[in-house]
Amino acid sequence: MIDTFIKIRFLDVIDILLVSYLLYEIYNLIKGTAAISIFIGIVSVFIVWRLVRVLEMEMLSEILGAFISVGFIALIVVFQPEIRKFLLLLGTPSFIRRRRRRFFFWKVNLGDEPLLDIDPIVKACHKMANLRLGALIVVAENNELEEYIDTGELIDARITEQMIESIFFKNSPLHDGALILLNNRIRAARCVLPVSKKDDLPAFIGLRHRAAVGITERSDAVAIVVSEQTGKIAYSKRGELQLDLSPGKLKNILETEFNP
Repeated sequence: MIDTFIKIRFLDVIDILLVSYLLYEIYNLIKGTAAISIFIGIVSVFIVWRLVRVLEMEMLSEILGAFISVGFIALIVVFQPEIRKFLLLLGTPSFIRRRRRRFFFWKVNLGDEPLLDIDPIVKACHKMANLRLGALIVVAENNELEEYIDTGELIDARITEQMIESIFFKNSPLHDGALILLNNRIRAARCVLPVSKKDDLPAFIGLRHRAAVGITERSDAVAIVVSEQTGKIAYSKRGELQLDLSPGKLKNILETEFNP
């Protein structure tokens, strides 16, 4: 037993830590979705396969081995949205920034990033919530959302409370659709967004909330929703939806996300 322990290399420890971290990130991406049950099922089959190989149960080992080899293709098909989100997460500097710009013992300097004018957004959302004005605001990060910007009306204006409120005023021709903010500017209004098909969203939410979840499933953007029916503020990131936020809570979330 001592000889076996001695044979464990430092690289083996690093290997175990990296695999554990990878599984942890995958779990964070799929938790709360139907995919988590599929993921647990696949892990269970893999564990059983390894066990029957150790026990030298040849027939069962061959059957499970064939299932796993073919199942890899099925895995890509089933988890396509989650794989897309995971690769997007790894490919964005915000992934590093959220972890205090550190990978293990190295500090990564990404340079200065433009700040977001948070106060006008929060104040406008607070006033629109009190007036029961529906609104959908998308704040782009590294993905510039050009394909969705092209569906709306280009504006390219400074972010102000009055500008946001005037866009979502009920009689405004631009109020129907999403407002997209890019590089600390109002880039476009009346944009058409994809609607999420998640079946675990609350039944009472409307198309604005589903569009907010849909755009954050497909990009690294964040979305803010003001409900016309309830006057409540919601926030979406990575396909997850937070309901009934106070203006103070919304400000804290945006400061953590954009102005750390």
